[in-house]
Amino acid sequence: MEQIDTLIIGGGQAGLVMSHALSKRGCGHCILERGRIAESWRSERWDGLHFQTPNLLVAMPDYPLVHDNPNGFASAARIADFLAGYAEFISAPVREGVAVTRLAREGGTGRYLLETSAGPMTAGNVIVATGPFHRPVIPAMLPRDAAVLQIHAAEYRAPDKLPDGAVLVIGAGASGAQIAEELMRAGRKVFLSVSRHRRAPRRYRGHDHVWWWVETGMVNTPPERRNPDSSPVVHTGAYGGHTIDFRDYADQGMTLLGRAEAATREAMTFADDLADNLAHGDAGYLAFLDLVDAHVARTGMQLPEDPAARVIMPTPPAMHDPIRRLDFRADGIGTVIWATGYDLDFGWIDIPAFDERGAPVHEKGVTRFQGLYFLGLHFLSKFSSAFLIGVAEDAERLAESVCAMSGRTTPNLPAGGEPGRG
Repeated sequence: MEQIDTLIIGGGQAGLVMSHALSKRGCGHCILERGRIAESWRSERWDGLHFQTPNLLVAMPDYPLVHDNPNGFASAARIADFLAGYAEFISAPVREGVAVTRLAREGGTGRYLLETSAGPMTAGNVIVATGPFHRPVIPAMLPRDAAVLQIHAAEYRAPDKLPDGAVLVIGAGASGAQIAEELMRAGRKVFLSVSRHRRAPRRYRGHDHVWWWVETGMVNTPPERRNPDSSPVVHTGAYGGHTIDFRDYADQGMTLLGRAEAATREAMTFADDLADNLAHGDAGYLAFLDLVDAHVARTGMQLPEDPAARVIMPTPPAMHDPIRRLDFRADGIGTVIWATGYDLDFGWIDIPAFDERGAPVHEKGVTRFQGLYFLGLHFLSKFSSAFLIGVAEDAERLAESVCAMSGRTTPNLPAGGEPGRG
C-alpha cells in the first residue's frame, strides 16, 4: 500500500494553489485528480461560458493570465488551459485520472486511509480541495417522465444541442441568466423563471464590480459578517460583459415568470412574485452602488460620477400580469433547464467531520481531526475563499499548518513517481 506524507484531493484552482504553497516550503505531497487538471471547467460547463472576473484580476500566485484586454473575460476553455499551464509552471505532482472513492481514519495509526481507482493509499495529511460545486440540485417538482427533456445547467452545452422548441430556464442566478440570454440570442423562444436574486453592475464609475469587491475590502468579509441575504448575485462575462437587467431581456422577447411552484407531467405553475423578485434584485444593485459611492467619498478617490447606472428600466407591459401557468405542449416547450445550483457532497468521506447539513466543521479550513483540512469552500475564512482571487491566502495559511504537523520536509514527487514513505 502506498504511504504518502501529504495528499491533496482535487486538481482545480484550490488544489494547485495548495500544491504551490507546499512546494515553496519544501513539503512533499501529491495531488489526486479524478479527471484532468481543471476537469470541471472542461466537462461541466457550457461551451459559451465566460469567466465572471475580468482578465486583469485573473492570476494564480506568480502566474497571471496573459491577455490583450484587461477588461475582457476569458472563456471557460481559456481558464481550463490557464490552470493547466499553471500546473506545468509549478511542476505540480499531480496524478490525473485517479478518483478517491473513500476517505477514512486508519485505525490506531493517526493516518488516513484512501480508497482510490488506483488502489489503496495512506497519508498523514489530507487536504480536500474539491471545490464547492459537487451535486447538481434539481428540485423534486417535475416528474422524470414529463413530456419535456429536463436537464441541469451542468449538462447544458449549447443551443443547437437541445431538442427543437422553446426552452424554460428555471433559476435567475448567474448561470440561469447567462444560459437564457445565450438561447435567446440563438433565436430560441425562452421562458425564464425568476427567483430572488441580487443584480450587480458590470462596471461602475470606471471599474468592474469585482475590482470594487477588492478595492472596498468586500473580499475579506469574514463568515460572521456575511450578508444574511443568500440570494445569488447575477452577473456575466459573456458578450464582452454587461450589466444584467431582466427587464431588458423581456424587451427583447424573453418571457419572464415568477418562481417555479409546482408541476405535473404536462404543465408547470409559477408564484405571483415576479415583481417582488425584480424589486429585490434592484435593491441589491442600488445598495452596491451606495457602498461604492461611500467608499469613494471616504477615501477621496477621484472618479467620475455615473448617474446613468442608477436609472432603472421601466417594466415592460407584458410583465404587469405575468403568466402563472405553462402548458408544455401548448406553449411549445421542448426543454426545461434547471439552473438551481449545487449542493456539497462529501458522502465519500467516512469521518464525522460534518454538521447536520453535510458541510465540514472547521476553523478556517482546519478540522478537529489532526491532518484533515478543507480548502476552496465558500466563506472558508472570508467572502473570496472559493474564488480565484481569494483562495491563495487560505492555502498559504494551511500550508504552514500542514508542514509544521508533518514535522519534516521532503522533495516533491514527480507525477506518478515513487511517493515518500511516511
